[in-house]
Amino acid sequence: MEEIFDQIETLGKTEKRVAMATLVATRGTSPKKEGAKMWVSEAGRILGGVTIGGCADARVIEEAEESLASSEPRLLSVALGEEDAWEGGFTCAGTIQVMIEPLDLTGSEDNLLNLYRTIRAEVENGKCAVVVTLLQYPDRQGGVLSKMLVFEDGEMKGTLGDAALDKEARLKALDLIQKRTSRTVALDANPSSAEVFFEVHGPRPTLIIFGAGHISIPLVGLAREMGLRTVVVDGRPRFATRERFPDVDELLIGIPSEIAEQLSYTVSTFVVLTAHDYKYDIPVLKTVIETEAVYIGLLGSKRRGQAILKFLEESGVDAQLLARVRVPTGLDIGAQTAQEIALSILAEAVAVKAGRTGRPMRETRDEGKSEK
Repeated sequence: MEEIFDQIETLGKTEKRVAMATLVATRGTSPKKEGAKMWVSEAGRILGGVTIGGCADARVIEEAEESLASSEPRLLSVALGEEDAWEGGFTCAGTIQVMIEPLDLTGSEDNLLNLYRTIRAEVENGKCAVVVTLLQYPDRQGGVLSKMLVFEDGEMKGTLGDAALDKEARLKALDLIQKRTSRTVALDANPSSAEVFFEVHGPRPTLIIFGAGHISIPLVGLAREMGLRTVVVDGRPRFATRERFPDVDELLIGIPSEIAEQLSYTVSTFVVLTAHDYKYDIPVLKTVIETEAVYIGLLGSKRRGQAILKFLEESGVDAQLLARVRVPTGLDIGAQTAQEIALSILAEAVAVKAGRTGRPMRETRDEGKSEK
């Protein structure tokens, strides 16, 4: 969600006041996730979107203009019929809930603007932070929604107006930091029974590729398009070059297993081994399967993969850890070219992180239920 900070800075160069519309809940399968934003300026400029267009965004724009006029936030619920849902990028009818807040970009007195600046500083330091908002308007004071900020180390800033609610919200925020997911949740401690929106911010997800072969090149390119930070590791200087990987964020040359031990891995880290060499793959796997990396993929045939996993198990590596390794890596899409293989790998990685199977959309059903 780093683009949010860039959008604020971009708008600040030309606009004085904007309405920030945030998608806080969806009922139905939406192309946009909770936390998606649309900005509406006093001059009518539109940036971003909470759907991919259609009647829903038009309604949000109208409400945003009224929020700017009144200088008060709004909570908007938009029910979508089948036609509206299709037009807005939803695969089925449902409801979206949007929080709209006026934001002053001209001075340092706007608490909401300062809050996002605080978050940006955390993210730039490699840390996460969560904006927690109580989605109930009677609790606001002076046109400001009840909010608090929860940092990665558990520190809190602000309050939702109730000590027990703050305590439960803090625990939920720390849980969602681990999942790197923004979400609206009903909390038991909330005396008003209103839902609470958790907007999670953190560093970009990272793709670490061990091996600078030909498949790694489109992997880096596609990952960049997806907004991932990319790292390529290889022990061969003539393969790990900027000429071959002009868009990679970090290029590390050395003994892969030693470099693997020095890198950091989070629940937003994808790891793919493409060297197709036992002396590289086995020691690197021994390190990365012990980490929090959400996805570990090994390039190669099923037979080769089973041989490597069997060797590791006989070497004393826990079978449950070995089960984390996806080999052959990628979804079965009939990939033949390097570009197609890269697509299949990243598609599986995204599915694993989201807890999805990778089945065709027509065979899945998203109930769209809010989390308790």
